[in-house]
Amino acid sequence: MTILVTGGAGYIGSHVCVSLLDAGYNVVVVDNFDNSYPEVLRRIEKITGRAPINESGDIRDRMVMEKVLEHHGCTSVIHLAGLKAVGESARRPLFYYDCNVLGTLRLLQAMKSVDVKKLIFSSTATVYGPPQYLPYDEKHPLAPENVYGRTKLVIERILADLYTADSEWSFTVLRYFNPAGAHESGLIGEYPRGAPNNLMPIVARVASGQQEKLTILGNDYETRDGTGVRDYIHVVDLAAGHVAALRMVEKPGYHLFNLGYGKGYSVLDVIHEFEHVSNRPVPYTIGSRRPGDIAEFFANSEIAKQELDWEAKRDLRQMCKDMWNFRVKNPQGYQKQSNT
Repeated sequence: MTILVTGGAGYIGSHVCVSLLDAGYNVVVVDNFDNSYPEVLRRIEKITGRAPINESGDIRDRMVMEKVLEHHGCTSVIHLAGLKAVGESARRPLFYYDCNVLGTLRLLQAMKSVDVKKLIFSSTATVYGPPQYLPYDEKHPLAPENVYGRTKLVIERILADLYTADSEWSFTVLRYFNPAGAHESGLIGEYPRGAPNNLMPIVARVASGQQEKLTILGNDYETRDGTGVRDYIHVVDLAAGHVAALRMVEKPGYHLFNLGYGKGYSVLDVIHEFEHVSNRPVPYTIGSRRPGDIAEFFANSEIAKQELDWEAKRDLRQMCKDMWNFRVKNPQGYQKQSNT
């Protein structure tokens, strides 16, 4: 089978492509490279011995998406393309709705026109909002507090409405927690264009000397060490979840799964573990809480374990070890080729 992966050159997308190719699928990538690098596709081939087909384009171009789906005989779509920076989404809401929501609409219209009705959607645990109980399960009330999360929730509702209207569709929605780590080869990993927004890449920058220190946003939470606790999931485990979800998408329906490690790690846990695996100091200062941030945030992924036969296996130490390996081998990211 041939799978279309939108955003396939991105951090998560590249690891999903590796998992798909290793599992024997053919892969077509559509990516506009706004926050990714063409070099990633060459490295995917180096890891797997198989090259994904590259179709440069934008998911908002319906005609392009129709041609790609039809020309390559794609049977399913894994939809990862989109914008994800919470702060930027507050400043540029129209940009986020245009890319995330309108882009998904155009993709769905293209799929419908060529009769491809199987889609796995990259969503986020951000749709849950502040916890009414922990861990989050799939029945937790939905109340996203930022524009990014709201765009994802709008898309989830579009997919549910589309399935209600036409039961031939099959949708699997994957609500990610916090992806971290890198492929064990050190060839692909997280290296965003511009300043990183997530904790792990910032810690890696500080450990490698590219940034003087990091600022912990609050140390007065009701947690064991006062810093915020989050659920980090190794990106390779996350990628495996998509391959498992392809089995689910073979039957019509609207399916929903949390993908998380199921345990929370604090900011200081991450810093200390990174210091251990890198043998480098990670200096930090304490800053004020960020408005809207919560104390703890972690997943119940039991439904994915039961129905997809999937669970996250790699712990925080492995995430830090693999991320550091990628950083050491690629100090300039994808601008220079890895020596691996």
